[in-house]
Amino acid sequence: MFAKIKAYLPLYAWAFLAFALLSGGIYLVAVLSPTFAAWFNGSVGHAMRTVLAALTAWIPFSLAELLLYLLPFLLAFVARHAWRHYAETWGQTLRFFCIILTACSLFFSTFVLSFGTGYHTEALDKRLSLSAGEIDAAALEATAAALVSELNTLAPTIEYGADGFSKMPATVAEMNDKLLTAYDRVSLEYPFIRTMKSRVKTVAASRLMSYTHITGVYTYFTGEANLNTHFPDYTLPFTAAHEMAHQRGIARENEASFVAFLACTASEEPYIRYAGYLNLYEYVTAVLYHADKEAHFALLKTLHPAVLGELRAYDAFFEEFADAPMADLSDAVNDTFLKLNGNEAGTASYGLVVELAVAYYRK
Repeated sequence: MFAKIKAYLPLYAWAFLAFALLSGGIYLVAVLSPTFAAWFNGSVGHAMRTVLAALTAWIPFSLAELLLYLLPFLLAFVARHAWRHYAETWGQTLRFFCIILTACSLFFSTFVLSFGTGYHTEALDKRLSLSAGEIDAAALEATAAALVSELNTLAPTIEYGADGFSKMPATVAEMNDKLLTAYDRVSLEYPFIRTMKSRVKTVAASRLMSYTHITGVYTYFTGEANLNTHFPDYTLPFTAAHEMAHQRGIARENEASFVAFLACTASEEPYIRYAGYLNLYEYVTAVLYHADKEAHFALLKTLHPAVLGELRAYDAFFEEFADAPMADLSDAVNDTFLKLNGNEAGTASYGLVVELAVAYYRK
């Protein structure tokens, strides 16, 4: 049987499958050894992510988005080609499925070598030398109060429109450059967050993407940080910084969100700092609301009226998308992907950024 399969596959296919087997071994070692995972993610993985980002940076649109649109046509072409050329005998059919397996192995190898080991590094709180302890209502309130103080200081420097939303005083490209500079500063303090040149790609179908509740996505096989620009301006720097954190090997979602906060607040641009504080404030107060409603509403009264207006404007904006069926599907897919990569909390891990925030403001 093995001899027959061997005869059906060309030499390049065997090479790709052997490479996938090697990648599987690397992934297994990473799962067992956080030290190895950190080394591989910061060396080989960083090189792969940098190369992929460079190869796609010159394209003025999201290559990943284009490939998604072309996928139905590609599948139809493959099915037609298989029916015409690989359906006459069982041997031909076996050869076809082996070729498909070879293609899948390329995606797996790219995932492992560029991004996958990042899920198994030491937890970010340890890498940042934070002391993660018990999170009670008092700790949440103190963290939220610190964020309110920052927001109230920045709010007078921010321009707000008649719709209640703040206005980002920069294009996406300019924002991208400012975030790159901010990441350079963060990497000086935390060298494991490597520097690199990368470009945030805006999603053409951003409004449609909003129905999935996805504000951004990192596609490891193209190295692109993709941004939903239909969401309000204040979400854009934080989301872009989150996806850029993935480009830098921060795989876990809560950790990418916290690194995004570090990058935003390291920026010299007041609006980007404002976006960083406001997005983290939303995470923290969402948890505080359930822990201590009285403290939550008391803090809300101390928030600058313009910031409070922005939050109310966002609630009105999001009503259209709140109950979209597409969101349930995208959440289920993302939840499964995260759990398969060792993140037991799945999509609930996004909210775990609060633990890092409390530890950060506790130090």
